[in-house]
Parts: sequence; structure tokens; C-alpha cells
Amino acid sequence: MGTVTIGVSIAVPEPHGSRLQQLRAGFGDAAAYGIPTHVTLLPPTEIADTVVPAVEAHLAEVAAAGRPFPMRLSGTGTFRPLSPVVYVRVVEGAEACTRIQQQVRDPSGPVARELQFPYHPHVTVAHGIDEAAMDRAYEDLAGYEAAWACTGFALYEQGADAVWRKLRDFPFGTAVVPPQAGHVDRGSVSAH
Repeated sequence: MGTVTIGVSIAVPEPHGSRLQQLRAGFGDAAAYGIPTHVTLLPPTEIADTVVPAVEAHLAEVAAAGRPFPMRLSGTGTFRPLSPVVYVRVVEGAEACTRIQQQVRDPSGPVARELQFPYHPHVTVAHGIDEAAMDRAYEDLAGYEAAWACTGFALYEQGADAVWRKLRDFPFGTAVVPPQAGHVDRGSVSAH
């Protein structure tokens, strides 16, 4: 019996995901291409490989009870000085993300765990790089906007090469997406 490191997240869809990944790499974040652009629901968690089927069954139940919701990203934030992270803010869909991550980590489930920091949905665009590059990421993406309908989440596994690979998608059980509240889908970066 071995162990695997898993994570659960909402993928940022195309073209936004690739664009943010390219920008992250451009800021000098070496991990950019090994981590698909996402909003974390379960951070990296080591489990016994024999538990994966139970995790998949649990995630299928969580997804079946969920329903699609609007997601919107806008502007930047940072966890500095507590943690060396610059991120794009989740300004619509954060409550739904918070609810789902609580269900994923439910104490009665197979991946019950406490978090190191309070849950704050976001999309990392720079992590652990020099301060000047972190500042540039914060400023360059201050005008970033993207929106989409979140229709599910996915289970990922981190390989020995530190690359995260999707194991399985978990679509929500209801196909109706509520309208987004006055969103602008520019998916763009404004120059400062």
C-alpha cells in the first residue's frame, strides 16, 4: 500500500486558464505549467492509495447534490506577508466554493482535514517568487476580468514530477445555471 497526493479544484476554463498560466510563468513562477489554473476546494492532501475509490464516491455525492453557479474573477489580492501569494480575486461564486469545499472536507468523509489557513477562494497567479515579480503580478492583473458558469469540479493527483494531473471530473447534478449579475467577460489584462 502506497500514498498519493490529491487535490480537488474548480478548473478555470479556456481561454482564461491558459492565459493566466502563461502570465504566471511570465512572472517567473516555475510551478506555473505543472499546476492547471484553478480555484482550490481541497488543498494538496496525502492519502493512502486504497482510499481513492472512497474519495471518488464521496466527491460524486457532493457533485450530485450541487448545482451550477456563476463564477467571476476580478482584480488582484495577496496573502503577503503571511504567505508569498498573489492571486486573482473570486468576486462571484465565492460562497458556493466555500460551501462545496466544506462538503468535500466533511468530518464524516474520507478526506476530512483542517486547513492551515481560513478558506479563501482565489486563483493563484504568483507563488514564492521574488518580491518585485510579485508586485508586477499584482499590478499587471489588477484589471483582469473573466466569468463563466461553473458546472462541476475535478479530482487531481500530483505526480512524482510535481505536475498535477486530472483524474476525474465531477459535474454538478443540475444543469440550470443562474444568470450572472451584470458581469463583463473581458478575460483581459489592463496595462498599468
